[in-house]
Amino acid sequence: MKLGIVIYSNDPETVWNGFRLGIFSLKQNNQVKIFLSAKGVEAEELPADKFDVPDLMNEFVKNGGEILACATAFKVRGSMGTKLCPMSSMADLYGLIEESDKLISI
Repeated sequence: MKLGIVIYSNDPETVWNGFRLGIFSLKQNNQVKIFLSAKGVEAEELPADKFDVPDLMNEFVKNGGEILACATAFKVRGSMGTKLCPMSSMADLYGLIEESDKLISI
């Protein structure tokens, strides 16, 4: 199965659970892409005290997952993409929607 996950929250627990689901799905031999939109592009900068989102993001990629992040949302925040979260476009989001067997947003 090809799973697409759209994360638009910057709530650490919500984002953490999105990446946990992504990692679990990869371990079930699924293909998974996560698109960070709106506040979701802040994921890599979330505090790692209770919910270590950056660590899970790295684990997700190491397990074969792909992260895409909205360039416009980065620009609104005066930020740029990173190696872990490359800047992507609406065309990339549309492609993710089109190719996914299942798509969820959180």
